[in-house]
Amino acid sequence: MTATKNRVVRAVALCCLLILTACSATYRNHGYVPPEEDLENLVVGVDSRATVDDVIGAPSASGMLSDGDYYYVRSRIRTYGMYRPEVVERQVLAISFNDDDTIANIERFSLADGQVVPLARRVTDSSVVSGGFLRQLLGNIGNINPEGAFGS
Repeated sequence: MTATKNRVVRAVALCCLLILTACSATYRNHGYVPPEEDLENLVVGVDSRATVDDVIGAPSASGMLSDGDYYYVRSRIRTYGMYRPEVVERQVLAISFNDDDTIANIERFSLADGQVVPLARRVTDSSVVSGGFLRQLLGNIGNINPEGAFGS
């Protein structure tokens, strides 16, 4: 009887341990922001876009045009159990350029600098008016022209 009791106690302890470890937070890191030491090698107004590409590399995201500004983004996301993933850290490095492709400004932004942007969802109404598949199928029976099916 004591052997069975010991097995049950061990099984319960193992289940409790698994439940506790499943509730620990996991973190995911996305993106890249160059370190401050690499940015110290860049001089505003002197270095060009090509120099930025050589020193810290081209970003994965740039401005709207091919000659747009450079944006380096890094995010850290925490997932805790069954809850929705939460962004706990975000850094954005923006390097803007003048018309002659020299560096105009280097700025750093964090999650605290961000603003919530409400997204508007605009949906185009379909031409289908509250009819199911069967109604659409049967509604087309009268619109078939047999003359067009066999050719003229």
